[in-house]
Amino acid sequence: MTGLLPYQAALDRLLAGAEPLPAETLALADCAGRVLALDMAARLTQPPFAAAAMDGYAIRWADLRAPWQVIGESAAGHGWTGTLAPGEAVRIFTGAPVPAGADTIVVQEEVARDGSGARLSGEGPPHKGAHIRMAGQDFAAGDALIAAGTRLAPPHLGLAAAAGHGALPVVRRPRVTLIATGDELVRPGTAPGPGQIVSSVPAMLTALLRSAGADVHDPGLVRDDRAALAAAITHADADLILTIGGASVGDHDLVVPVLRDLGAEIDFWKVAIRPGKPLLAGMLAGANSSRRVLGVPGNPVSAFVTSLLFAVPLIARLAGRRHALPIEMLPLAAALGANGARRDHLRARRTPAGAEAFAAQDSAMLARLAAADLLIIREPHAPAAAAGKLVTCIALDMFQSVF
Repeated sequence: MTGLLPYQAALDRLLAGAEPLPAETLALADCAGRVLALDMAARLTQPPFAAAAMDGYAIRWADLRAPWQVIGESAAGHGWTGTLAPGEAVRIFTGAPVPAGADTIVVQEEVARDGSGARLSGEGPPHKGAHIRMAGQDFAAGDALIAAGTRLAPPHLGLAAAAGHGALPVVRRPRVTLIATGDELVRPGTAPGPGQIVSSVPAMLTALLRSAGADVHDPGLVRDDRAALAAAITHADADLILTIGGASVGDHDLVVPVLRDLGAEIDFWKVAIRPGKPLLAGMLAGANSSRRVLGVPGNPVSAFVTSLLFAVPLIARLAGRRHALPIEMLPLAAALGANGARRDHLRARRTPAGAEAFAAQDSAMLARLAAADLLIIREPHAPAAAAGKLVTCIALDMFQSVF
């Protein structure tokens, strides 16, 4: 496994063979953002009956200019059950069933009422059938309404409810287990001792991957110990095991040898990107199913960028969704030098002049990442770029709304 795999080749290999997970049936209120697993057809007709679209009077069009005798009332949930005869009208309210014999609604503002008598006092409806929602006007029972593969938004859930569905089959959320390794790490909120640092990456990646649609489990920190790491990986009940740190080539980087001891098939290990070169992907066979493994670097910025570029698209594929990073073309606010052999992702801010890369790009600098609006993409061997040149950027503000 020599050399560095180009970014697109690595992503293609990671996604190869990744299929949507099995379906589960959920109540409508729990389906927002999920992907419909099967086509959905209407079980009901909507509206189920001819209904009033306005408050007014139900009449026969032929009687529009004649006086009417008001003989009843039809309200939503309490329809009038008789049949309208010539010269008769029924007071009607929005959503109420239109009485048999009536074919037009006159809005109440155009009717003069005198006891039980009424007549047209305004211009009147423009045509026969005015202000009536006909049965099946929206859809009929059996109509195909939502196709499998649709990501369900709130209007889809309202449509499903109206069509007679209280629950829907949706693609199961991918389960991700985070395994952060390192003797130097302590949990957030714990005071670090000599030579220790706070483990910042799991909280960050939990938020990122949940925003991408995954159920994320963080069982806690794992020591730099082969047996402890092997136990954590073995017991992970997940579709994707995402290891954090320990995947480089140092004496204390144990992820790759432990995965190999467990029989994992390592597809690739190093990718030609910056930050995040020591990225690994593989598959760990199990008794009932295989689990995907993605190993990201321990440096916080590297972990974020590699998870954004690789874990997020994989989660989308497993969840049945198409995924595309939000790309913007922006002018450079300041010149950039030529790039090296790896695809770079420069943390940057949005300014009136365009995208401005931070001067410091160290992969451990979380403050810069938190302040960044953008990642400026610099392809391998990109030449120097002058201020004003359009560059491709990934918009990071898409993660401000977590579903």
